[in-house]
Amino acid sequence: MKDHDALPLSDYIEYPVDEMKSRSADFYNDIKRRHTIREFSDRDVPQEIIENCIRAAGTAPSGANHQPWHFALIRSSDAKKQVREAAEIEERKFYDERKAGEDWLDALADLGTDSSKPYLETAPWTIAIFGQRRGGVEVGMDLKNYYVPESVGIATGFLIAALHNAGLATLTHTPKPMGFINKICGRPDNEKPYILLVVGYPGEGASYPKHSAIKKSLEDITSVI
Repeated sequence: MKDHDALPLSDYIEYPVDEMKSRSADFYNDIKRRHTIREFSDRDVPQEIIENCIRAAGTAPSGANHQPWHFALIRSSDAKKQVREAAEIEERKFYDERKAGEDWLDALADLGTDSSKPYLETAPWTIAIFGQRRGGVEVGMDLKNYYVPESVGIATGFLIAALHNAGLATLTHTPKPMGFINKICGRPDNEKPYILLVVGYPGEGASYPKHSAIKKSLEDITSVI
């Protein structure tokens, strides 16, 4: 390893193996309760909770540690209405005008999705997640960012887990094209919107598709070399 400035790993905690097994099982049993829902309550969620979860997402690893992400927190009723209206225009093309193609629409059929996205207005928060093509480890830098999709994906995973841990429900929404998000959120054109993450409490009678409960077994997703 080349010489570089380094900090001692003073905050690492090693657990006894039995405790490691217990903690890993506990985490699995908790995270498997996470479900993508489409019925949200309009109950308020304090901004501090969302910001703490964003902080957790910001600890994710990234290419060259450039942290090439931005999280725009959409709270105002007017902005959420704009997002819904613009998203539904693209969704009607996707579903109603069959832009997606029959194979894709057939694959979505068991999830019950359509062009109507009322949760974009109902839920107290929508987080627009952007990837930055240029930046750096400090704000104001103008360097090339590396592994942007991978880095943003990892950070989004951290964020979803943190929100679930806080007791909130989420929905990932990816209308395409998503350029309208930049305008609504006041983000520059060189940032690419990846995901709209809808966040809040489940609404009364909330459910999730039976199809989404089908998860591949450990044996199906793992190999040991």
